[in-house]
Amino acid sequence: MAGKKNKATRPKTKVPSASADVPGEVRISRRSFLGKLWLVIGGVALLEYLAIALDFVRPRRTRRDGENDTIVIAGPIERFEPDTVTAFPEGGFYLARLENGGFLALSRKCTHLGCTVPWNADEGSFVCPCHASAFDITGDVLDPPAPRALDLYPVRIENRIVKVDTRQVKKRRSFDPTQVTYA
Repeated sequence: MAGKKNKATRPKTKVPSASADVPGEVRISRRSFLGKLWLVIGGVALLEYLAIALDFVRPRRTRRDGENDTIVIAGPIERFEPDTVTAFPEGGFYLARLENGGFLALSRKCTHLGCTVPWNADEGSFVCPCHASAFDITGDVLDPPAPRALDLYPVRIENRIVKVDTRQVKKRRSFDPTQVTYA
């Protein structure tokens, strides 16, 4: 036993490791860290869901009477030839100048399901791409399934300038000559 060293006589020294406890330090296990991380991620996801749900339920902002963006200045009367239709995408309407010189501001939305109806100058009508409803230049229904004429926006002519008030839309059953605005 002369060649063997006695373990009991060797001094024991403790080498600190990276995982050793340091006084005042709180240790957290990987399992509890991941559990807390999932709780935080779940809470963020829940908050996002609630924000989306509230945005969906909340009524849209309505325009105030004093806002200038509700009045669309279409331009001078001379700009619009009789029996033509001019699109105003920013206002969501078509300005139709009838053969007799009168003006109508027609909504771009089909009264069937709300699809945007394009003006077809070759046929002289609006034709809905969704369900083939057709309307004439006055917005009156030519072919169903649209239940009524295109909606109107009020038109004003001031100093030979055509202005359309997009703040209020007028629903109507059919075309009536009293709906036309003249210079």
